[in-house]
Amino acid sequence: MARQNTPSTQWTDGVCRANGINIHYLRTGGNKPTIIALHGLAGNGACWSPMARVLEQHYDIIMPDARGHGTSSAPLHGYTYQDHANDVIELIRTLGIKSPYLLGHSMGGMTATMVANRLGGAISGLVLADPTFISPEWQDDVYQGDVLEQHRKMLNSSKETLFKEAKARHRYRAAAIIEHLIEARLQTSINAFDVLIPPNPEFDELIRNIYIPTLLVLGSEGIVSSETARELHDLNPDMQYKLIPDAGHGLPYDEPARLAATVDAFLKPKATQKQRIKTQGRFSTYTSSYSF
Repeated sequence: MARQNTPSTQWTDGVCRANGINIHYLRTGGNKPTIIALHGLAGNGACWSPMARVLEQHYDIIMPDARGHGTSSAPLHGYTYQDHANDVIELIRTLGIKSPYLLGHSMGGMTATMVANRLGGAISGLVLADPTFISPEWQDDVYQGDVLEQHRKMLNSSKETLFKEAKARHRYRAAAIIEHLIEARLQTSINAFDVLIPPNPEFDELIRNIYIPTLLVLGSEGIVSSETARELHDLNPDMQYKLIPDAGHGLPYDEPARLAATVDAFLKPKATQKQRIKTQGRFSTYTSSYSF
Protein backbone atom coordinates (compact mmCIF):
# COMPACT_ATOMS: atom_id res chain seq x y z
CA MET A 1 0.00 0.00 0.00
CA ALA A 2 1.34 3.43 -0.93
CA ARG A 3 2.05 5.86 1.87
CA GLN A 4 -0.16 8.91 2.25
CA ASN A 5 2.49 11.27 0.91
CA THR A 6 3.38 9.15 -2.12
CA PRO A 7 1.44 8.76 -5.34
CA SER A 8 -1.05 5.90 -5.45
CA THR A 9 -0.08 2.92 -7.56
CA GLN A 10 -3.37 3.43 -9.42
CA TRP A 11 -2.47 6.95 -10.49
CA THR A 12 -0.81 7.53 -13.82
CA ASP A 13 2.10 9.76 -14.67
CA GLY A 14 2.95 11.27 -17.98
CA VAL A 15 4.95 13.89 -19.80
CA CYS A 16 3.45 16.73 -21.80
CA ARG A 17 5.51 18.66 -24.34
CA ALA A 18 4.85 22.35 -23.68
CA ASN A 19 6.67 25.40 -25.03
CA GLY A 20 9.75 23.40 -25.99
CA ILE A 21 10.16 21.60 -22.64
CA ASN A 22 8.81 18.51 -20.91
CA ILE A 23 6.22 18.93 -18.17
CA HIS A 24 5.78 15.85 -15.99
CA TYR A 25 2.45 15.29 -14.28
CA LEU A 26 0.58 12.85 -12.06
CA ARG A 27 -3.10 12.11 -12.67
CA THR A 28 -5.65 10.37 -10.48
CA GLY A 29 -7.90 9.68 -13.48
CA GLY A 30 -11.53 8.78 -14.01
CA ASN A 31 -14.50 10.31 -15.80
CA LYS A 32 -14.94 13.11 -13.27
CA PRO A 33 -14.58 16.89 -13.14
CA THR A 34 -10.93 17.80 -13.64
CA ILE A 35 -8.83 19.81 -11.19
CA ILE A 36 -5.39 21.02 -12.23
CA ALA A 37 -3.39 21.49 -9.03
CA LEU A 38 -0.36 23.80 -9.18
CA HIS A 39 2.28 23.57 -6.45
CA GLY A 40 4.47 26.23 -4.88
CA LEU A 41 8.16 27.07 -5.26
CA ALA A 42 10.47 24.16 -4.36
CA GLY A 43 7.58 21.71 -4.39
CA ASN A 44 6.36 19.32 -7.08
CA GLY A 45 3.09 17.89 -8.27
CA ALA A 46 3.21 14.99 -5.84
CA CYS A 47 3.13 17.47 -2.94
CA TRP A 48 -0.64 17.46 -3.51
CA SER A 49 -0.82 13.73 -2.74
CA PRO A 50 -2.38 14.03 0.74
CA MET A 51 -5.15 16.26 -0.64
CA ALA A 52 -5.54 14.29 -3.83
CA ARG A 53 -6.24 11.13 -1.83
CA VAL A 54 -9.16 12.91 -0.18
CA LEU A 55 -10.54 14.42 -3.39
CA GLU A 56 -9.89 11.71 -5.99
CA GLN A 57 -13.21 9.94 -5.35
CA HIS A 58 -15.02 12.89 -6.92
CA TYR A 59 -12.40 14.57 -9.12
CA ASP A 60 -9.79 13.73 -11.75
CA ILE A 61 -6.78 15.60 -10.38
CA ILE A 62 -3.82 16.51 -12.59
CA MET A 63 -0.70 17.53 -10.66
CA PRO A 64 2.06 18.88 -12.93
CA ASP A 65 5.64 19.57 -11.91
CA ALA A 66 6.35 23.20 -12.82
CA ARG A 67 9.39 23.85 -15.00
CA GLY A 68 12.55 23.55 -12.91
CA HIS A 69 10.77 21.32 -10.40
CA GLY A 70 10.29 17.59 -9.93
CA THR A 71 11.15 15.71 -13.10
CA SER A 72 10.05 18.42 -15.53
CA SER A 73 12.66 20.12 -17.69
CA ALA A 74 14.83 22.78 -16.07
CA PRO A 75 15.81 25.30 -18.76
CA LEU A 76 18.44 27.93 -18.01
CA HIS A 77 15.95 30.75 -18.43
CA GLY A 78 12.19 31.34 -18.55
CA TYR A 79 10.83 31.31 -15.00
CA THR A 80 8.48 34.25 -14.94
CA TYR A 81 4.87 33.73 -13.91
CA GLN A 82 4.01 34.29 -17.56
CA ASP A 83 6.22 31.32 -18.49
CA HIS A 84 4.56 29.13 -15.86
CA ALA A 85 1.10 30.20 -17.04
CA ASN A 86 2.04 29.43 -20.65
CA ASP A 87 3.02 25.90 -19.60
CA VAL A 88 -0.31 25.29 -17.87
CA ILE A 89 -2.27 26.61 -20.85
CA GLU A 90 -0.31 24.34 -23.16
CA LEU A 91 -0.87 21.40 -20.80
CA ILE A 92 -4.63 22.03 -20.94
CA ARG A 93 -4.55 22.25 -24.73
CA THR A 94 -2.32 19.23 -25.31
CA LEU A 95 -4.23 16.93 -22.95
CA GLY A 96 -7.54 18.12 -24.38
CA ILE A 97 -8.97 19.09 -21.00
CA LYS A 98 -12.37 20.76 -21.21
CA SER A 99 -13.41 23.35 -18.62
CA PRO A 100 -11.07 22.33 -15.78
CA TYR A 101 -10.97 23.80 -12.30
CA LEU A 102 -7.69 25.37 -11.21
CA LEU A 103 -6.22 24.94 -7.74
CA GLY A 104 -2.99 26.73 -6.87
CA HIS A 105 -0.86 27.09 -3.75
CA SER A 106 1.69 29.88 -3.21
CA MET A 107 3.57 30.32 -6.51
CA GLY A 108 1.03 28.00 -8.09
CA GLY A 109 -1.74 30.28 -6.86
CA MET A 110 -0.34 33.25 -8.74
CA THR A 111 0.15 31.07 -11.82
CA ALA A 112 -3.44 29.82 -11.61
CA THR A 113 -4.67 33.41 -11.31
CA MET A 114 -2.85 34.38 -14.50
CA VAL A 115 -4.20 31.33 -16.36
CA ALA A 116 -7.77 32.08 -15.25
CA ASN A 117 -7.36 35.71 -16.26
CA ARG A 118 -6.22 34.71 -19.74
CA LEU A 119 -8.56 31.79 -20.44
CA GLY A 120 -11.70 33.24 -18.87
CA GLY A 121 -14.75 31.03 -19.31
CA ALA A 122 -12.65 28.09 -20.50
CA ILE A 123 -11.92 27.60 -16.78
CA SER A 124 -14.84 26.45 -14.61
CA GLY A 125 -13.57 27.73 -11.28
CA LEU A 126 -10.50 28.89 -9.39
CA VAL A 127 -9.28 28.07 -5.87
CA LEU A 128 -6.25 29.93 -4.52
CA ALA A 129 -4.55 28.58 -1.38
CA ASP A 130 -2.51 31.39 0.18
CA PRO A 131 -1.06 32.60 -3.16
CA THR A 132 1.93 34.90 -3.44
CA PHE A 133 -0.21 38.04 -3.31
CA ILE A 134 2.39 40.28 -1.69
CA SER A 135 3.31 43.95 -1.95
CA PRO A 136 6.17 45.15 -4.19
CA GLU A 137 8.12 46.05 -1.03
CA TRP A 138 7.71 42.56 0.36
CA GLN A 139 8.69 41.10 -3.01
CA ASP A 140 11.90 43.16 -2.98
CA ASP A 141 12.68 41.94 0.54
CA VAL A 142 12.21 38.32 -0.53
CA TYR A 143 14.42 38.75 -3.58
CA GLN A 144 17.12 40.60 -1.66
CA GLY A 145 17.02 38.03 1.14
CA ASP A 146 18.88 34.76 1.52
CA VAL A 147 16.26 32.41 0.03
CA LEU A 148 18.54 31.37 -2.84
CA GLU A 149 21.55 30.91 -0.57
CA GLN A 150 19.45 28.77 1.76
CA HIS A 151 18.43 26.61 -1.18
CA ARG A 152 22.06 26.15 -2.24
CA LYS A 153 22.96 25.00 1.27
CA MET A 154 20.04 22.58 1.32
CA LEU A 155 21.15 21.05 -1.96
CA ASN A 156 24.48 20.27 -0.30
CA SER A 157 22.96 18.86 2.90
CA SER A 158 22.05 15.29 3.72
CA LYS A 159 18.43 14.22 3.87
CA GLU A 160 18.90 13.36 7.54
CA THR A 161 20.05 16.89 8.36
CA LEU A 162 17.24 18.43 6.33
CA PHE A 163 14.69 16.23 8.07
CA LYS A 164 15.85 17.27 11.54
CA GLU A 165 15.79 20.95 10.62
CA ALA A 166 12.36 20.71 9.00
CA LYS A 167 10.89 18.77 11.92
CA ALA A 168 12.19 21.42 14.31
CA ARG A 169 10.45 24.16 12.27
CA HIS A 170 7.23 22.22 11.73
CA ARG A 171 6.69 20.19 14.88
CA TYR A 172 3.19 19.03 13.96
CA ARG A 173 3.79 18.29 10.28
CA ALA A 174 3.63 14.58 9.46
CA ALA A 175 7.06 12.98 9.10
CA ALA A 176 6.07 11.32 5.82
CA ILE A 177 5.09 14.68 4.31
CA ILE A 178 8.35 16.24 5.46
CA GLU A 179 10.27 13.46 3.76
CA HIS A 180 8.42 14.05 0.55
CA LEU A 181 8.94 17.82 0.67
CA ILE A 182 12.66 17.27 1.15
CA GLU A 183 12.73 15.10 -1.95
CA ALA A 184 10.89 17.81 -3.89
CA ARG A 185 13.27 20.47 -2.60
CA LEU A 186 16.30 18.48 -3.76
CA GLN A 187 14.75 18.19 -7.23
CA THR A 188 14.31 21.97 -7.55
CA SER A 189 16.67 23.79 -9.90
CA ILE A 190 18.50 26.91 -8.75
CA ASN A 191 17.12 28.59 -11.87
CA ALA A 192 13.54 28.08 -10.64
CA PHE A 193 14.12 30.82 -8.06
CA ASP A 194 14.19 33.38 -10.88
CA VAL A 195 10.42 33.56 -10.33
CA LEU A 196 11.24 35.72 -7.32
CA ILE A 197 12.80 38.47 -9.47
CA PRO A 198 10.60 41.59 -9.15
CA PRO A 199 8.15 42.74 -10.17
CA ASN A 200 5.40 40.29 -9.31
CA PRO A 201 2.25 40.43 -11.45
CA GLU A 202 -0.28 42.99 -10.22
CA PHE A 203 -2.55 40.51 -8.51
CA ASP A 204 -5.26 43.03 -7.69
CA GLU A 205 -5.76 43.83 -11.37
CA LEU A 206 -5.75 40.13 -12.21
CA ILE A 207 -8.45 39.42 -9.64
CA ARG A 208 -10.50 42.44 -10.75
CA ASN A 209 -10.69 40.98 -14.27
CA ILE A 210 -11.59 37.37 -13.44
CA TYR A 211 -15.19 36.47 -14.21
CA ILE A 212 -15.41 32.88 -13.01
CA PRO A 213 -16.24 31.50 -9.55
CA THR A 214 -13.18 32.12 -7.36
CA LEU A 215 -12.31 31.15 -3.82
CA LEU A 216 -9.33 32.55 -1.91
CA VAL A 217 -8.30 30.33 1.01
CA LEU A 218 -6.00 31.81 3.63
CA GLY A 219 -4.49 30.61 6.86
CA SER A 220 -4.63 32.82 9.92
CA GLU A 221 -0.81 32.75 9.98
CA GLY A 222 -0.25 32.72 6.22
CA ILE A 223 0.89 35.23 3.60
CA VAL A 224 -2.42 36.74 2.52
CA SER A 225 -4.06 38.74 5.28
CA SER A 226 -7.79 39.00 5.96
CA GLU A 227 -7.52 42.70 5.11
CA THR A 228 -6.08 41.88 1.68
CA ALA A 229 -8.82 39.29 1.14
CA ARG A 230 -11.50 41.87 1.94
CA GLU A 231 -9.91 44.41 -0.41
CA LEU A 232 -9.84 41.86 -3.23
CA HIS A 233 -13.46 40.96 -2.56
CA ASP A 234 -14.34 44.64 -2.86
CA LEU A 235 -12.60 44.69 -6.25
CA ASN A 236 -14.38 41.53 -7.37
CA PRO A 237 -17.50 40.65 -5.33
CA ASP A 238 -17.65 37.27 -7.12
CA MET A 239 -14.46 36.26 -5.33
CA GLN A 240 -15.24 34.53 -2.05
CA TYR A 241 -12.70 34.01 0.69
CA LYS A 242 -12.37 31.52 3.51
CA LEU A 243 -10.09 31.67 6.55
CA ILE A 244 -8.71 28.44 8.01
CA PRO A 245 -7.82 29.25 11.63
CA ASP A 246 -4.59 28.17 13.29
CA ALA A 247 -2.98 27.49 9.91
CA GLY A 248 0.03 28.97 8.15
CA HIS A 249 1.27 29.12 4.59
CA GLY A 250 1.70 25.35 4.18
CA LEU A 251 -2.00 24.59 3.87
CA PRO A 252 -1.69 21.53 1.57
CA TYR A 253 0.91 19.97 3.90
CA ASP A 254 -0.33 20.91 7.36
CA GLU A 255 -4.07 20.99 6.76
CA PRO A 256 -4.78 18.72 3.77
CA ALA A 257 -8.10 17.45 5.15
CA ARG A 258 -9.43 20.90 6.03
CA LEU A 259 -8.24 22.39 2.75
CA ALA A 260 -9.70 19.48 0.77
CA ALA A 261 -13.05 19.90 2.54
CA THR A 262 -13.01 23.63 1.75
CA VAL A 263 -12.17 22.99 -1.91
CA ASP A 264 -14.85 20.31 -2.24
CA ALA A 265 -17.53 22.44 -0.56
CA PHE A 266 -16.80 25.23 -3.04
CA LEU A 267 -16.52 23.09 -6.19
CA LYS A 268 -19.07 20.34 -5.64
CA PRO A 269 -22.22 22.42 -6.29
CA LYS A 270 -20.64 23.78 -9.47
CA ALA A 271 -19.42 20.37 -10.62
CA THR A 272 -22.84 18.83 -9.91
CA GLN A 273 -24.57 21.57 -11.87
CA LYS A 274 -22.17 21.11 -14.80
CA GLN A 275 -22.81 17.36 -14.84
CA ARG A 276 -26.59 17.93 -14.70
CA ILE A 277 -26.42 20.33 -17.66
CA LYS A 278 -24.20 17.90 -19.55
CA THR A 279 -26.62 15.04 -18.91
CA GLN A 280 -29.62 17.14 -19.91
CA GLY A 281 -27.80 18.11 -23.09
CA ARG A 282 -27.24 14.47 -24.01
CA PHE A 283 -30.90 13.67 -23.22
CA SER A 284 -32.12 16.56 -25.36
CA THR A 285 -29.95 15.40 -28.25
CA TYR A 286 -31.25 11.88 -27.91
CA THR A 287 -34.94 12.82 -27.78
CA SER A 288 -34.69 15.35 -30.61
CA SER A 289 -33.26 12.70 -32.92
CA TYR A 290 -36.46 10.71 -32.51
CA SER A 291 -38.98 13.55 -32.74
CA PHE A 292 -41.35 13.88 -35.66
